[in-house]
Amino acid sequence: MKIRLVVPQIMFAVLLGLAALSAHAQSTVGLTHAHGLAYSADGKKLMIPSHHGLAIYEAGKWSKAPGPEHDYMGFAATRDRLYSSGHPARGSGLVNPFGVIRSKDGGKTWEQLGLEGETDFHLLATGWNTNAIYVWNPAPSSRMQRAGLHYTLNDGLLWRPAAAAGLRGDPHAIAAHPNEASIIAIATSAGVFLSRDHGEKFEAVMSDLQGLGLHFDLDGDHVWISAFDGAPRLARVALGAASVEQFVLPPLTRDAVAYIAQNPVSKDEYAIATFGRNVYLSRDGARNWVRIADRGRGD
Repeated sequence: MKIRLVVPQIMFAVLLGLAALSAHAQSTVGLTHAHGLAYSADGKKLMIPSHHGLAIYEAGKWSKAPGPEHDYMGFAATRDRLYSSGHPARGSGLVNPFGVIRSKDGGKTWEQLGLEGETDFHLLATGWNTNAIYVWNPAPSSRMQRAGLHYTLNDGLLWRPAAAAGLRGDPHAIAAHPNEASIIAIATSAGVFLSRDHGEKFEAVMSDLQGLGLHFDLDGDHVWISAFDGAPRLARVALGAASVEQFVLPPLTRDAVAYIAQNPVSKDEYAIATFGRNVYLSRDGARNWVRIADRGRGD
């Protein structure tokens, strides 16, 4: 079975770096504008959300996941739940936009956790083993009095604002620590920043580059960083040790890594999705890569 996956396509200007994001609708299964990348808890499925449901890579094949074809934004996974924002599929009966939604059955059904009809969160992160949800709020709402970073520890019953002191640049991605609800990282146009106090204060982890994608290793000791500084970069930073390990990416022409995910069962397996609609797998700790989708086309 063939499937067409589409993730945002990136254009890099010589002086400006990240210039624009665009995407093209595809007719095969209508999956466009992927907004996340995550493994299922059993490690068997790689999930890519888009405007028209979830694409699944399992046992070497692509398929379309069961469940509503929602327009998923800010998709994130925990050990036993999926979270997202975005817009409902036609006929689903859910209010548009979602606010925050949650699935307990792998995306087959969803329930709304508040802010429905008010907010579409493009940046949303969850802790794999915690109940922390972080979002970047685009505008004031009934439960968030200002724009900016907010978090909840009880599935949206109470949202707390975070001062985000020391954070610079426009936010591109958020990652939540798998075990410590107070630790998050944010990638921005000015670099990558880390907070250990629920986003009240941030310190730079990497600067003078464009941070694009983030992912905490499930060991909780490292954070993966996708960046662009004239060329695409993939690095792993050890928390507390200030050491940076650079990894060799597959050939990427006018492209960069948008999303990173680690298999929770086979810890040496990683997946990356690029802005140019390519998806790669590594089963040796991100040292060698095999392409499983070529510019949106996967077998």
